[in-house]
Amino acid sequence: MLDDFKAFIARGNILDLAIAVVMGAAFGAIVKTFTDGIIMPVIGFLTGGVDFKDKVINLGEMPVATPEQIAAAQAAKEPMIMYGQFINDIITFLIVATVMFALARYAVRMFNVLAAAPTPPTGEEVLLAEIRDLLKTK
Repeated sequence: MLDDFKAFIARGNILDLAIAVVMGAAFGAIVKTFTDGIIMPVIGFLTGGVDFKDKVINLGEMPVATPEQIAAAQAAKEPMIMYGQFINDIITFLIVATVMFALARYAVRMFNVLAAAPTPPTGEEVLLAEIRDLLKTK
């Protein structure tokens, strides 16, 4: 059973998937930083200083006028609709989708270029072509 497990883990597909998951997590962190640190401040500037993270609809009793109050209400499990975070997540998703689309498009172009490039004839094919040409002349 241990040998079967080792063979299963050593398969290329499993290793590729594990690498993809780790790379995806790292890419997610980069996108989150990019969104929170670059995109959202620009959007906040363009909208007059609005910080979407602070946009909530309070369904509970605690006040949620400041980020500290929002954090306290979250810690107290107060019911809130955090539509601002939802907006942030949509923007993050759109950034990830755009980058993935660009990567997929680039990969398809590269595969098409590689597939369209003719492979040089093998030595056997060259020799056969020479024999064919000699036979045509006789």
